[in-house]
Amino acid sequence: MNDNLYVLSGMNSESVDLIYLDPPFNSKRTYSAPIGSKSAGASFKDMWSWKDVDEYYLDTLTAHSPALTNFIANVGEIHSKPMKAYLAYMSQRIIEMHRVLKKTGMLYLHCDPTASHYLKILLDFVFGKINFRNEIVWCYNIGGKSKKDFAKKHDTIYRYSKSGKYTFNAKNISFAMTPHKQDRSGKNYGGKMGIDEEGRRYVEKQGTRDKDGNYKYYRYYLDEGKIPEDWWTDINSIQPSSAERTGYPTQKPLALLKRIILASSNEGDTVLDPFCGCATTCVAAQQLQRKWIGIDLENQAVSVLIQRLSDAGRLFRDFVATDQIPKRTDIKEVLPSESIRQRLYKEQNSKCNACGQNFELWNLEIDHIIPKSKGGGDYYENYQLLCGSCNRIKGDRTMAYLRMKIETRERMMKNQIFFGE
Repeated sequence: MNDNLYVLSGMNSESVDLIYLDPPFNSKRTYSAPIGSKSAGASFKDMWSWKDVDEYYLDTLTAHSPALTNFIANVGEIHSKPMKAYLAYMSQRIIEMHRVLKKTGMLYLHCDPTASHYLKILLDFVFGKINFRNEIVWCYNIGGKSKKDFAKKHDTIYRYSKSGKYTFNAKNISFAMTPHKQDRSGKNYGGKMGIDEEGRRYVEKQGTRDKDGNYKYYRYYLDEGKIPEDWWTDINSIQPSSAERTGYPTQKPLALLKRIILASSNEGDTVLDPFCGCATTCVAAQQLQRKWIGIDLENQAVSVLIQRLSDAGRLFRDFVATDQIPKRTDIKEVLPSESIRQRLYKEQNSKCNACGQNFELWNLEIDHIIPKSKGGGDYYENYQLLCGSCNRIKGDRTMAYLRMKIETRERMMKNQIFFGE
């Protein structure tokens, strides 16, 4: 349980094979699980403002990605300030996801028309438009329908690779061309299609039924079938009476995640969901013999995740739930030193990195940009020089806290000058 931005920043580069995220969409709604459901008490607000944006990461974004920063700023003029804040929030996290993804890895971002067109531009920028693979349209029919518009019954899933070399297991997700497959003898077999425990596809053979009303005999397909198109109509959203339903807001079906995981990872690979909610991705990954990492900020989500993993076929006993931020081991740690202080002093043009005032070298102190409490480590990229006053105010807190205090102090000083006149 922690902010996924800080958890991602503490993860080693190129350590994950597949990322699926179903983040908030900036829908301006509050989602809550119904009383009596497994997720009762879970709730989150899908509304955004600048207080949701980490200012240090925003400064880094401005310095290293001016084109992306300008795009986000223009969205504020085209759409709204909340959408601008939402895209800044998402860009910070997408950049970190790109870093932790292996060169052969794949990312699936699940969204809806609220912000999908803006998110695609973010993904084009971070992953490169050449690595765009699919815009998958997932269709469903649950929910009300408008009498004034065409019913909005689909989500969008953007699929991006990190490079031109990536995993795609066509055989794992192919299905029969028709529901009535003919075998070599020329006989047709109708009935419900399915997948057995060994992953083989079949259609039920007409004949004797078992006690549950299913046919006892199966006819297996003789070929691999075809790969699904980029519009998926065969996986519906979760029905109200479904056994897998937890009541968690925005829960997605296991079948959807299994298709994604089967297509873009192999057994033993690591799957990451940075907005894991009620752990559908984690459950699907475990059932398919993948390693997995789930991150969520909501307190109730963590308890739902633990309960669901423990209950799902009694398979999930060996997992760890923690609120500790990981610490990177793929970069060299360097303890603060005089040589580092001199190097930073030159790079910062003799200024405090917070208030911007000029100081002599001996009046500036080495500080962690990302505090250790938020996953920051002792490496050069995480060091800065602050004046004594700014360093005392910041303490072991974030740069966002320090900047807020500086702005408050400056505002008070202006008011004192105004009243003094």
